[in-house]
Amino acid sequence: MRIAEYGTMLASVLTATTYSAPEGTPMGRTGQAVIRMASAYESDGRMFLSGDDPVNALAAFLYGLGWLHCGIASGLLDYSGKGPECPFATPAENVPASQYLKLDEKTGRYANLLTTAIASVTPSPAPGTPAHVFAQQVLFIAGIYLQRGNREAGEGRPEEGLSCFSYGHGWLDAGVECGLYSIHANREIFTVD
Repeated sequence: MRIAEYGTMLASVLTATTYSAPEGTPMGRTGQAVIRMASAYESDGRMFLSGDDPVNALAAFLYGLGWLHCGIASGLLDYSGKGPECPFATPAENVPASQYLKLDEKTGRYANLLTTAIASVTPSPAPGTPAHVFAQQVLFIAGIYLQRGNREAGEGRPEEGLSCFSYGHGWLDAGVECGLYSIHANREIFTVD
């Protein structure tokens, strides 16, 4: 998939997404925050792409999609489309050779970031509650994308690796915003204040 198409996908999902809880309620504000983050990364991705920075554009678009998909799966967001498209249905296009060093550096850094993020949180809802089950699911999803990203990068597909790491971290960061986790280390790598 062309990197610009990830931006189109993110914009399309954003257009078809609203927050589900009443405005002004804690859940309504959380839904707004998830949409705001995804929208900011869609905008950042477009800016990176127009500035001939496909590496950061790819990371931004996939991170934003992770935020939205987590918000939709949690029930905080309503999605009126036919079902959010899978960003991994086709491989990401290769970045130009002039971007390889940047791609390798960012892919390695994001692998470490997601590894650290997963190790830095514990589910905060009480065991046995639906929120605790969902927190476990989000951790599982982040872990799956960490494993897949490591495999893809290790097999010489760093664009796919970066996509996986960014998407998985988007899911986990959105879960933190939703109150699913207590952060016990490395608070600075999450978007909460």
